[in-house]
Amino acid sequence: MNILVTGGAGFIGSHLAEELVRRGETVRVLDNLATGHLENLDAIKNDIEFLQGDIADENVAQNAARNMDIIFHQAALPSVPRSIKNPRASHDANLTGTLNVLIAARDNHIQRVVLASSSSVYGNSAQLPKVETFEPAPLSPYAVTKLACEQYARVFANLYDLSTICLRYFNVFGPRQDPTSQYSGALAKFVQCARHHEPFPVYGDGEQSRDFTYIENVVNANVRAAYSEFDGGAVVNVAGGARTTLNQILSLLNELTHQNLPTHFAPPRAGDVLHSHADISRARALLGYEPTVDVKEGLRRTLEWYQTH
Repeated sequence: MNILVTGGAGFIGSHLAEELVRRGETVRVLDNLATGHLENLDAIKNDIEFLQGDIADENVAQNAARNMDIIFHQAALPSVPRSIKNPRASHDANLTGTLNVLIAARDNHIQRVVLASSSSVYGNSAQLPKVETFEPAPLSPYAVTKLACEQYARVFANLYDLSTICLRYFNVFGPRQDPTSQYSGALAKFVQCARHHEPFPVYGDGEQSRDFTYIENVVNANVRAAYSEFDGGAVVNVAGGARTTLNQILSLLNELTHQNLPTHFAPPRAGDVLHSHADISRARALLGYEPTVDVKEGLRRTLEWYQTH
């Protein structure tokens, strides 16, 4: 099949593109390289078509979707803090960009669009684990854009018979996550600290919890979402299905690297969610999804990758 991966030079998108090539698919990658890196595609650069462009430009989106069968829409401007600092940039990249991709999918008769959403749409709901039927309560512009993208996907499924599915990612981590960006995920920074024997920086008391999800699990969910049978407009949690505190993560990193690095605590950040834990029953039922790599093994693989890159 002919498959487009938007944001395919990014952390998640590049892993997905690599798996699709491994499966023998014909892959086109679209990325504006604002947060993605061409070197993420080094292993498959001779096996894909690469387009540099921005999905916020409707002509770019239309051109990228031409002659494609499936679109994996991973392109976004990530990070809650970034969206609080610059909400318009998040809106343009995430919401306008997604609308352009959906219109291009409709116009080019795409079979299915698999969209990356986020657990941030749940906000600070006290009830755990978080189920897709919960009332969304976004706390940041980033979360608002992801929720609006889901609504657009549902409407396009209903109005235009475009098969869509939105995957709500929970704290994805693994190789190729950029630890140098001020907006990178916490685990990427923690791994970097462990490698360089530096104290771990934590906002809050470290008892906030996350459903950390290794990249291989996310790629598996995406592939299953592309080929499974379901009604259009679905929304599905993608996670490890377990809850881990930041302090537990730091203990694991110290254990894996045979160190006892200290933690530097700072005040909590605005917009940060205190606790996040996914119910993955729907992913199991709808996609046959099952996480295969747990947090400790994911951390071990991530450390190993950074040591050789």
